[in-house]
Formats: sequence, structure tokens, C-alpha cells
Amino acid sequence: MAVGQTYALAGNPNCGKTTLFNELTGSNQYVGNWPGVTVEKKEGKLKTHGQDVTVVDLPGIYSLSPYSAEEMVTRNFVIEAAPDVILDVVDATNLERNLYLTLQLAELGRPLVVALNMMDMLKSRGLEIDVQRLEHRLGLPVVPIAASRGKGIKELVERAHHDGAERKSAEPTPFDEQRLAKAVDDRYGDNPYIRHQLHDRREHHPQEYRSTYVIDEIYSPAVMEAILRIEDIIEPKCLKKGMALRWSAVKIIDDDAPTIESLELTDGEAHLIDEIIRSLEEKYGERDMIIADQKYKFICKVCAECVTRLKQPGELTVSDRIDRIATHRIFALPLFIGVMALVFFITFGPLGTWMTDGLDNLISNHFTPWVQGLLEGVGASAWAVSLVCDGVIAGVGSIVSFFPQILLLFLFLSVLEDSGYMARAAFIMDKLLHKTGLSGRSFVPMLMGFGCSVPGVMAARTLENERDRRMTIMLTPFMSCSAKMPVYALFIAAFFPNHRGLVVCGIYLTGVVVAILVAMVLRKTVLKGGHAPFVMELPPYRLPTLKTLWMHMYERVKDFAVRAGTILLAASVVVWFLRSFDLHLTMLSPEQSGQSILAAIGRMIAPLFIPLGFGFWQASVALVSGFVAKEAVVGTLSILYNTATDEAMAAALQGVFTPVSALSFLVFVLLYMPCVAAFSAIRREMNSTKWALGTVAMQTGVAWVVSFLVYQFGTLAVNLAGLRG
Repeated sequence: MAVGQTYALAGNPNCGKTTLFNELTGSNQYVGNWPGVTVEKKEGKLKTHGQDVTVVDLPGIYSLSPYSAEEMVTRNFVIEAAPDVILDVVDATNLERNLYLTLQLAELGRPLVVALNMMDMLKSRGLEIDVQRLEHRLGLPVVPIAASRGKGIKELVERAHHDGAERKSAEPTPFDEQRLAKAVDDRYGDNPYIRHQLHDRREHHPQEYRSTYVIDEIYSPAVMEAILRIEDIIEPKCLKKGMALRWSAVKIIDDDAPTIESLELTDGEAHLIDEIIRSLEEKYGERDMIIADQKYKFICKVCAECVTRLKQPGELTVSDRIDRIATHRIFALPLFIGVMALVFFITFGPLGTWMTDGLDNLISNHFTPWVQGLLEGVGASAWAVSLVCDGVIAGVGSIVSFFPQILLLFLFLSVLEDSGYMARAAFIMDKLLHKTGLSGRSFVPMLMGFGCSVPGVMAARTLENERDRRMTIMLTPFMSCSAKMPVYALFIAAFFPNHRGLVVCGIYLTGVVVAILVAMVLRKTVLKGGHAPFVMELPPYRLPTLKTLWMHMYERVKDFAVRAGTILLAASVVVWFLRSFDLHLTMLSPEQSGQSILAAIGRMIAPLFIPLGFGFWQASVALVSGFVAKEAVVGTLSILYNTATDEAMAAALQGVFTPVSALSFLVFVLLYMPCVAAFSAIRREMNSTKWALGTVAMQTGVAWVVSFLVYQFGTLAVNLAGLRG
């Protein structure tokens, strides 16, 4: 194997492709965007046979038709980048549906290995597959694997190396020649033109023929003859442009615009091809269905020969039984709300609080005094000690102490996602979202927004309807991301210690309700349009593996560490400097912070928040720092009030907030403008600074109005309760 080879992972959505990618590459991977489009690009490194191989996880697609950005990315990569091996990941429990993409990939003439995934689930689904027979019928290497359990991975890599990379230059084996001769005789024996042309293809295009000979069994004599006649016409163009001959001919029949444009056919060539296709349409109907019909007939035949059903078709699977409740018309929504409430209770309840308090105690009562003593022992100046202890540790440490709760939330969300339940949640929410002008497809990006707005906004790219996509991007930041959790935990512990779970659920629910109401307004104003249909596949329920969960947690820890060591550290230093010096750059004591640069800035914007109940400069400055990163709100407050522990912070907040104004503050943090990373993602996904700024203005305006209502009506309720008392 040469240095710098590339394996491309292709497959349908929910086929386990990303799980296989993680197994092959481990943590040696990185995520970016494909050039020119906003589709996520995942690459990793695999070491095999002493060499590094680049593994590319292509977007999950059902076909190579150029209809969506994901399909275009996959199609362009396998055609133009010409990976050394294509690993086609096939869901063994849905063989018939998955093989359509397999046949399309085979027509490209690239080295192709079929990774028959989820073999461990066949028995529970009442299925059995004759792998050797399947390999024989497809004429492609087929390797059974169970990616979630790490089974068959070594064999897959070996097969890709030997039967994939090496076969690029291999001549057809005697078995292949015998196979083709028999297939041709059985299917096309009465057509001398087809027999001659297929023999000619084997002689003059051995490499492409080696990968596509099985395709010759798919098509009827009339379709096969049409393909070969088109190949005769376009062969010079294909050779000149390096395009796969069989693929190009088939896609012309499919009326594939990119292929036809790439060939740059003359009027005479186009006329001859139109005549050939017209004769096919007279016999088979519309041209764009001819190839698909022929392929599915072949697939049905292959599945009938290779798949044995051990259970009767009417028998319910485990997933079917669970879905009777999980997707029930009446019980599904209450069940989903109950599941999420349980997640929040565990995260913010006794377990999460115990973990957070323990880490806070470690940082405040042990680590900070040790660092302070160390610095003073080496003769560090007062400002240096203050910078490290009152700035960096107080700012970053106050955020880090809440990390256990963030980790718990992501652990539970990962379990729900990997088990397949979150796909049901999208299905459940479709009816409700449809009434607001959205589809259930929008629920997935919005759900991801509970973790982080950036991937949630980026996930909206999968929506084909532009109106739905823009609306989803604008609404996703209303979902409470994990970065806001330290703010919630701090204020809830200070003002609502006996109602933690209830307040958290109320905050998250407020975000959802506000998003729905805003969607209804947008639908009638700037984003008018029809409804997009929602069709989705519900994957079978699976037990999440410890390895998969660990990788989710590892990514979250790494992301948090990077943010804490860069953005949050920088924000803490800036806040400390602005709080510790006045306009004449004279250093101030913590008690003199009211004379600081930060206080001057805060007093300029504080009046805007007086109607919301927190019109003092410290709160205003904390909200501004939240644009850098939402966790910075806690760090800023810790620095401004010069507190070392969560208890001291709670006491400081109780001196300036009331329970009602604290709730108003939390609602504002929930809804106001997203952080700078999310803003960048919104601008990039919308490809418009104007739309991004409009989104920020809309969200901040909505936050002000809702917080105003919370504070004013909350204050009124408290006053009425006092009068009654």
C-alpha cells in the first residue's frame, strides 16, 4: 500500500457508518466543512500495514442523485477525489434498501468493499444472511461486521487492503470470466450485439470492468443494449475527462444533469442518445424510473436468495413493542416530558449538586490557597497574585466547578440519542411543530441546541426547504445550551434550593414555548411559505456501548478544556483588568470596583435592564461577557463580587437580586443573543451577515420582552400575595 491512501465510508443514514468511523480512527479524527458547502466533513487516520490511511466519513445518503448538499458531497468525492477504496456500510437488517446505493457505487468502477454491519442484530430481527452467497451474487467483497461491538473490523481492514486497493490493477480472475460468460449466455444469449460489446469492454476497460461486471446481470436486454450504445457514443469523452464509462451511460438515462453537462455532448451526440432513450421510454415509461426499477428488481431477487426470515413477517420485534408506547398517540408526549424531567432532576438534583459542591470545595478551599501561598512565597507582586487568584482561578474555576453537571447532562443525552429514542422524539414533536410552520425535521437541530447551539445551527443544513432551514437556525439558540447551565445552577442554588428540578424544567420549557411562539410570528411575516413534508426513518433501539459513550464524553471534556483554556481564560483576564483598574489605570481594591473601567461601561447600559429587575452595572457587564461565552457570566460575577466559593457567591447575589429578579435574569440569559461562536455559525449557515445580525436583534428583543413580563407579573404576584397575607 502506498503512503497517503484514502478510504471513503459511504452508506445510508443510520447504517452505523459513524460508529465504524470511530472504531477505525479512535480519537485520531477532526471535523471541518467540505469546501463550498456547509456540510460537515469528518476525517481520521487509520494505521494499517505500517502505513497511515486517511478515512473520510461521507454524509449519510440513500443515493448518488444530486438533489441535496449531502448527496453532492458524497458523489463528488467518490467521483473526483477517487478514493483508493470505498467502504460501503450496509445495514444488514435493512439489506434491500441499502443495496441500491451499493449498486450505484459499483457502477463507478472504483475499488469497493461492502461492510455488512449490524450482523449482531439479525437474530433479534428474525433474519439470517448467507454472506458467501451475497458476495457471489454482488460480485463484490462482503465482510460481516458489528461496528458497535468492534467485531469484524480487523477483517474489514484486511479485505479493504487486499481485495480493495490491490484490485485496482488486477486482471479479472478465471472465476470472474466464467461468471460473466455464464451470465451473458443466460441473459443475453440471443443478442449478439450485447455479447460482442461486453467482451470488448472486458478487453479494453479491464479495471472498470473488474468492478462493474456484476451490473451486467441487472438490466434487461433492451436496457443493456441502450446502455452499451450510449457507451459507444460517449466513450471518447469519458476517456478524455476521466469519467467512468458505465456510470456515465446509466446517469444519462437517469437524466442526470451534472453528468450530461460534464460530458459536453455535441448536438449530434445528444440527438443519437435522445433517440435511444425515446425507444426505452416507449417500452418502460419515464426515463428517470427505468434504471431504478431494474435495480430494485435485481435487489429483490438477491435478497430472496440470500436472506432467510426465521420469524413470520407479522411477529413484532423488540423495537416494535417499545414503540407501541414510545410513539403512542396519547402516551408518547407525556413519556418524553417525563424522561427529560428525570434527566434534569438527576443532573441538578442531589447527585449533580454533590459532585459540583465537591469540585467547588476542592478549587476554593484547597487549590486557590495553595496557588496563592506559592505565588506569595516566590515574592510575586500583589497585582500578579490578584490576577491569578482573583482573575483566572475565580473566573475559570467558578465555571469548572459546574462541569460535573454538564457532563451528566451530556451523558444522558448521549444515551437517549444512541439508543434511538431521540429519533422517536422528533417523530413525536412533528405534529406540534407542524402547527407552528416547522416540521419534525427541525426538532433534531433544535434538540442538539440543548447541548450547544453551534452544532444545532449547523445541523439545520440537512433541511431541504430553505424557509424551514432559516427558521430552524433562528430558533435553535432559544434552546438552552449546556454553557448556560452554570448560570442556572448558581442562581437556583441561591434562590430556589428546594425547587431545583422544577425551576430547571420551567426554564427549558420556556425556551421551547418561546421558540414555538416566535416560529408562528415568523411564519406569518418574514418567512412565509408552505409546509415541507416530513419523512424519517426510525432506527431500531440499541443498547449504547461504553466505548461510544466514552467518545461522546471525551469530545465534551476536550471541548470544555479548550474553551476554559482559551476563551474563558481570556475573558476572565479581561474582566479582571477592567474591574481592577480605573480610567487612569490606577489599580483598585475589590471594594473600589465601583470606580473601575468596567463599572463605567456597565452604568452606560444598566438603565436598559431596570424594568427587568436587575438594573445594576454588575449584572449588565456579566450579560455582555456572555456574548463571548455563556459560561463567562458566572466567571464575571465571581470576579466582580470577589467571591472564592459558591456559598459566598450565593450570598453576594442574594444581596442584590430578589427571587423574582433572579428568575427574570435567568430568562434573559436563556433567550438573549447567542455567543460569538454561535453567531459565527449562524452567519456562515445563512451566508448573510444581515440575517445573522437580524437574528441576534430578534433574540435579544424577545429576551427583553419575556424577562419584562416575568419580572412585572412576578412582582405583581408577590405583592398580591403579601396583601393577602
